[in-house]
Amino acid sequence: MTAPTRPTRERRAGELTPRELGRWLWRQLTSMRTALILLLMLALASVPGSIIPQEGVDSVKTSRWQNDHPDLTPIYEKLGLFSVYDSAWFSAIYILLMVSLVGCIIPRTFHYLRAIRAAPPAAPRNLTRLPDHASYETSETVDDVLTRARAALRDRGYRLRPAEDGSDAVSAERGYLREVGNLLFHLSVVVVLVGFAMGGLFGYRGGVILVEGSTFTNNLTQYDDFEPGKLFAAEKMGAFSFTFDKFDVEWQATPSRGVMARAFNADLTYRETPDSPEETYDLRVNHPLSIGDTDVFLIGHGYAPVITITDGNGVTIFSGPVPFLPQDQTFLSFGVVKAPDSETGQIGLEGLFYPTFEFLEGNPVTVYPNDLKPLVSMLVYTGDLGLETSAQSVFALDKTNATQVMQDNGKPLRLDLDLGESATLPDGLGTVSFDGVKPWTRIQLSQTPGKRIALVGVVLALVGLLGSLFIRPRRVWVRARRSGDVTIVEVAALDRSGGGDVVPVLEELVTELQAHQGKENA
Repeated sequence: MTAPTRPTRERRAGELTPRELGRWLWRQLTSMRTALILLLMLALASVPGSIIPQEGVDSVKTSRWQNDHPDLTPIYEKLGLFSVYDSAWFSAIYILLMVSLVGCIIPRTFHYLRAIRAAPPAAPRNLTRLPDHASYETSETVDDVLTRARAALRDRGYRLRPAEDGSDAVSAERGYLREVGNLLFHLSVVVVLVGFAMGGLFGYRGGVILVEGSTFTNNLTQYDDFEPGKLFAAEKMGAFSFTFDKFDVEWQATPSRGVMARAFNADLTYRETPDSPEETYDLRVNHPLSIGDTDVFLIGHGYAPVITITDGNGVTIFSGPVPFLPQDQTFLSFGVVKAPDSETGQIGLEGLFYPTFEFLEGNPVTVYPNDLKPLVSMLVYTGDLGLETSAQSVFALDKTNATQVMQDNGKPLRLDLDLGESATLPDGLGTVSFDGVKPWTRIQLSQTPGKRIALVGVVLALVGLLGSLFIRPRRVWVRARRSGDVTIVEVAALDRSGGGDVVPVLEELVTELQAHQGKENA
């Protein structure tokens, strides 16, 4: 007894097998239209990264933005908008674009390779139907005409079609480098993508704020923010260090935006390794310092008021420069000062720094970004400031469990201190003094392993683009046939790129052939 067999389902018209469906999806993904759509999507996806503060670029600015927008922050975090370029959806678009471009470019690469090696096509049957042609009669034999035509075209750099027995025409073509340009341009896209992918996977980017006179050692604990690649290895970080010696700013007055920094630079002293000799470098915007595989960039600056806080017993519990963050082009800056535990408790200051303080129409402003008349204006808090929380931002003051210090009239105490002034806090809390001002600079350090590969890709793209734009491929045919006692010679030329004038080429070749005919007759 045989087992019953399952009836086979008939395939409906238009139904695709899994293999055919996969092939159709691959063709759709690797089409030029899909590549252009994905490229547009990648450009649109990059917009939030340029508008919304990014954790990997400036974690301090991101933290402040989150504090100012508590309702939007949870939504943006779920969408990954604070780290756009590391988000899953951005990576998906990038990977799909790369696959689409590779799948689109590789077949075209083989097509261009075949075109580069291909021989010129055979001569059309009727050359006189081409737009640019000429003809004349001569008493020379057909073989003599074709031999001289081959020599003349070869001397002009044309590639000739191999001679065939019984052929009455010569086929020649030049401008094959245009196809090389197309090939280079398409391959360069892949090279650039590989370079960027290597930089994103094996590189890193970090930032640190340094006050004048401070030293930075290249290890993870020294960074204010650090964004490694997915395959980054910490042991590949260089063992260099540098000291921020001096900072110079050149100010310039503009009619529309007031006084602005025209140029600024930081003088550094650095060592590539602990045993290397010291070297100096003038770090400027767009002039990074390269130490091994790491680039050091100068991307911002500001002021760090030097604040000293003593407790009620006269013991200094905090003293040093505190970086304040600029709020606008006048360098009105915001910052906080946190003093650790003492017998009278923790003390926190929060307020503004005015580089050049003035009262205009009853409002406190800074009229000049340089520190000509500095003043700090700060509110005072005491109690539990959450200083034990390591994740707390140095530019934010946790006031959840703190108490604001008030005046006798019930108003918040605000300390307005000119340079060199000090103030006594109520209730025996201690004193606060404003002792000086130091500049700080924001340094960005990055390691991008694939940048040279990407640069090579960009150069190849430019070379290929120039070749495809300015090299004109041209084809020339010469046919000779005997008619009675004379040989009729037909010459035609064709510009394959369109819009090119081949009449001079045609006239020059015909003139040379006829000139030789005149010598023979003489």
